[in-house]
Amino acid sequence: MSQIEIRLPKMGESVTEATITNWLKEVGDTIEMDEPLVEVATDKVDNELPSEAEGTLIQKFFEVDEVAQVGDVIALISTDGSSAITATAESKPTEVVATKVEATQSNGTPSTSLEKSTSGKFFSPLVKSIAEKEGITMETLETVAGTGQNGRVTKKDMLAFIANGAPAAVNTTPSAPEKETKKSTPVPSGGGFLSNIKEPIVIAGPDDQIIEMDRMRKLIADHMIMSTHVSPHVTSYVEADVTNIWNWRKKVKDGFAKREGENITFTPIFMEAIVKAIKDFPGVNVSVSGTQIIQRGHINIGMATALPSGNLIVPVIKDADRMNLTGLTKSVNELAKKARNNKLKPEDIQGGTYTVTNVGTFGNVMGTPIINQPQVAILAIGAIRKVPAVIETPDGDFIGIRYKMFLSHSYDHRVVDGALGGMFVKRVADYLEQFDDKREI
Repeated sequence: MSQIEIRLPKMGESVTEATITNWLKEVGDTIEMDEPLVEVATDKVDNELPSEAEGTLIQKFFEVDEVAQVGDVIALISTDGSSAITATAESKPTEVVATKVEATQSNGTPSTSLEKSTSGKFFSPLVKSIAEKEGITMETLETVAGTGQNGRVTKKDMLAFIANGAPAAVNTTPSAPEKETKKSTPVPSGGGFLSNIKEPIVIAGPDDQIIEMDRMRKLIADHMIMSTHVSPHVTSYVEADVTNIWNWRKKVKDGFAKREGENITFTPIFMEAIVKAIKDFPGVNVSVSGTQIIQRGHINIGMATALPSGNLIVPVIKDADRMNLTGLTKSVNELAKKARNNKLKPEDIQGGTYTVTNVGTFGNVMGTPIINQPQVAILAIGAIRKVPAVIETPDGDFIGIRYKMFLSHSYDHRVVDGALGGMFVKRVADYLEQFDDKREI
């Protein structure tokens, strides 16, 4: 029988695994080439995977809510019309087998049945299987610091933890007396900065409503917690006079919409100023890996976007420094529309090097945004307000009405000091205030 292995494909930079969320075909169903086979979810986006062959689905290796690694075989398709299942667990990759088999004794250590995590941390079936085989309890497993996405514990983390002397479950089976040896102290890989943090247990009252977090909200929560622990956050604030921008946009927006079929908002204008400032201060366009600073070769601006569900996603404008204002406007509008309609592709939300969040959309004048790892800085744009201001002229000072806004710049103090972080956001304000209100577009 001719069989085609369907593997979990690479779905973008830094994505190493995905959760099976829904099988669109069942064993025995026929499927066409490129017909959707399964829905998967990563920590970045949900996606449908098409079939790579025409035939009959004869085996699934992962159930709903199980996690597969990139490259794992997730299904078998027969291409000769046969529906017989000939594949066995032994024919699957080691990683897949490890997530399916029951825990067995390892090196003479009895397996344990893991209780449910009390911290809410997610552990893949593979990690749980390793823990059970090594006699590691859930209480101990929760002390392992993960190096995967959003601090998730990986197979590599488990092996390192075990090699460093992970305590096993007590073997209550009588055995011959052994010479007592001193065990090494467990040292979780990655530093274990979350190991002693315990969330409060809240008891719901009789009139309270319990709402379970959806998958995306859980991922956002994990990512934000990780970022605040990884990066020491500092925020600098600058107020910018954007009267020229306000008046210019009011003057050109109708003509632009008629000519380009697009609405020009303030966002691309702000993006343009930010890109210019990044060119002046490339030290904010970096990432940190251990003790190494990675200077990014591209300027890819992420724009935090609120979804109708209330969740948040960050689509990315790639090579924003190569676009003029019209190009930025179209990119901003296209990504915002795709986000609202849940049409973003994995590549639309990958590769960001600096992020902008417009808190002014909700009427907020400033904010203290959390850095979008692995970036080192993020800029919050506040609401534009009409305020009285002192205006300096050659003939003296006077009070006038101006349009102003606050810029809030949060940055990673490991690599961005106050001078760089402060000068950068001031340069953004300078570019905004120097905007030419006679500009043609």
